Amino acid sequence: MPRGRPSRQSVYARLDEAIADLNRRLGGLPSPVEAEDIWSDLWHQEAHHSTAIEGNTLVLSQVRKLLDEGRAVGDKELREYMEVIGYADAAQWVYGQGVAPGDWTTGRLLSLQEVRSVHYRVMTPVWNVAPHPHAHPSESPGNWREHEIKPFPEGMQPPPFTDIDALMRDWVNSVDDLRSPQEDEPFAERLARVHNAFECIHPFLDGNGRTGRLLLNLVLARLGYPPAIIFKNERTKYLTAMRKADNGHCGPLGEHIARAVTSNLYRFVVPAVPGPARLVPLASLADEKAGLSAAALRVAAHRGRLRAQKQPDGTWMSSRKWVAEYQANRYRR
Repeated sequence: MPRGRPSRQSVYARLDEAIADLNRRLGGLPSPVEAEDIWSDLWHQEAHHSTAIEGNTLVLSQVRKLLDEGRAVGDKELREYMEVIGYADAAQWVYGQGVAPGDWTTGRLLSLQEVRSVHYRVMTPVWNVAPHPHAHPSESPGNWREHEIKPFPEGMQPPPFTDIDALMRDWVNSVDDLRSPQEDEPFAERLARVHNAFECIHPFLDGNGRTGRLLLNLVLARLGYPPAIIFKNERTKYLTAMRKADNGHCGPLGEHIARAVTSNLYRFVVPAVPGPARLVPLASLADEKAGLSAAALRVAAHRGRLRAQKQPDGTWMSSRKWVAEYQANRYRR
């Protein structure tokens, strides 16, 4: 019988196993200094997809040209280029602070100063060329909104602006609670609850979605997880899960975050860190462009054509060296 979609519990278990393997085999998440190529690829992807979710129309190749060469390729509004530049600057700061924090947090997982700083970095470039038309001077990047927000079409009503400072202090405290394990709720769903709570407070006049996703990744990095990139083709699924979380149902959003983190771990982090002989899960050795999907590698391992080892939990492990040998010889009889 064909295998169905993995259960939510198995998605969470796969993430836990992947992080445990990262810590056991590789000593944890590498810093941007130790693994520049890994973080650079994540950086380009996140700057593109997270701004695209908010309506930015630059394609990935244009984002790379803009960030790597400073070239504004294409015929887009200046605002769109500034959105990407602002997000990229904030993401770069988040990655560095997440893995190797400075003196911002005073022992906490996240501080209010960092929340404001991330928003300031995200929004300042675009604000300089296209400020919010209704903003007061005191609502510039890094400052709480002083406007009431109308209910969202799906029914979520952000709180009065007069409550924001107190609510954000409580929210930062709730972020700190993520360090303490709880048996009654999976970690991914607790993370989803925190992420959704920020978006419900809607503390800034504009840029809450981008800031919220960056803060999510800052927290993930400080807890030893790679960033969660929400891809633009998953926008509808992500927003639907967010709306369910508005009503207290955090399972779909938790699963979405867990899948994103696990995917980034296998796609970007694990393949780039170990040497060619290091055994890693097959999912991290997949190369779709070369016709080597994770499923194809599993079939080759099962048939004995790819050198691999099956772990007690059923995970197939191989190495870049063995995959290269298989690729070179797979069409020989």
